[in-house]
Amino acid sequence: MWPRLVANKILRKSVGSNNFVADFPPDADEQLLEAPGLVDERPSFDSKSIFVNQHKTTNLNYKVLVSTWNVGGVVPEDGFDMEDLLETHKTPCDIYVLGFQEVVPLRASNVLGSDNNKVSAKWNSLIRETLNKSVATSDDRDNRINGVSQDFKCIISKQMVGILITVWVRGDLRPYIRDPSVSCVGCGVMGCLGNKGSVSVRFRLHETSFCFVCSHLASGGRDRDGRQRNSDVIEILSRSTFPRGTYLEDLPKKYLTTSTRVIFLGDLNYRISLPEEKTRLLVERKEWKTLLENDQLSMEIMNGQIFRGWQEGNVTFAPTYKYIPNSDLYYGCIAYKKDEKKRAPAWCDRIIWYGNGLKQHEYTRGEVKISDHRPVKAIFTTEVKVLRYSNKIRDLFFSERFEDRIDGYDQIDSKDYSWIST
Repeated sequence: MWPRLVANKILRKSVGSNNFVADFPPDADEQLLEAPGLVDERPSFDSKSIFVNQHKTTNLNYKVLVSTWNVGGVVPEDGFDMEDLLETHKTPCDIYVLGFQEVVPLRASNVLGSDNNKVSAKWNSLIRETLNKSVATSDDRDNRINGVSQDFKCIISKQMVGILITVWVRGDLRPYIRDPSVSCVGCGVMGCLGNKGSVSVRFRLHETSFCFVCSHLASGGRDRDGRQRNSDVIEILSRSTFPRGTYLEDLPKKYLTTSTRVIFLGDLNYRISLPEEKTRLLVERKEWKTLLENDQLSMEIMNGQIFRGWQEGNVTFAPTYKYIPNSDLYYGCIAYKKDEKKRAPAWCDRIIWYGNGLKQHEYTRGEVKISDHRPVKAIFTTEVKVLRYSNKIRDLFFSERFEDRIDGYDQIDSKDYSWIST
């Protein structure tokens, strides 16, 4: 117990920092800046009672792409193609959430030293270029809503050692983002270092709260490794906390509430509980059903001990780990080196969710080959509550520009999502 207490005391600042990177203020230079938070553009109030019976609610639908990828410490080259992760031309979305693991190699100097923000800046630069390249190629009239550019903005980007999560939204949604915050939980060396653990981000869009938990859990195929993964999840769910919020009503400090859309993504490292030879044979035959019946994460969700109430879409893609980099061959398909560990294929990289108001339409993997993992991505539609204030309140507190934006959402968000396969 004492090494953990000592390490927590020494490293609390670096592991538990709640600062994050974002584009702010929205009308300033587009360079990413370090900031403790973003300034809320809406007025603040001392009393909630002024709004009683002064508003009505409506619901809007948004598309969200979530992606996770363990990049194996590989730094992307200039001009690296992010389209496989973002699918901007195939399925343009309103919100993009990308989680990465091992953006830096997990050696001692990186785990114990300060975070290498140059690497996360490189990934964010590539994401910005890809998202806004697709916007720039669209018709200019389609690129602006009520005079507001739809260029994508980074609202939160946070790195803890090798874990990086970055969230991007359409520029015209930025004024309706409130209370962005982060929570870091280290579960690695001595139970607290950031080589394993999670970075959680939370924000409110209109009147709906979202939380995305990017995790890298304990590795290994032994029984005790599986128990350690479960322990990591318990630690993450219990130790992740956020500020209460500042606008009208308090947000919960914990994110597992029915009012919050929660998505858990990352290299969760759960394995297939079968002998290696049998696992490889079933993978070769693409017998996913039999493999998933023995998949540790699927069993945990079904048993409800660790992930009670969580959901996962149908897994119809091949295991995402462990590949020989820059090839389509699983590790172990060629002769082993002496004393080299054997690692059977597994669905280590996953996306699961909790709460109401989320509907998954796509769950698949990418085919970028620079790492020993393949990326996984999911597309959701989500229902968001929007308040429409009475004329009295609107005239008192909000400008005509705000009213135009609210009314404009009827046009831009009432989209037909029937094209998405279910």
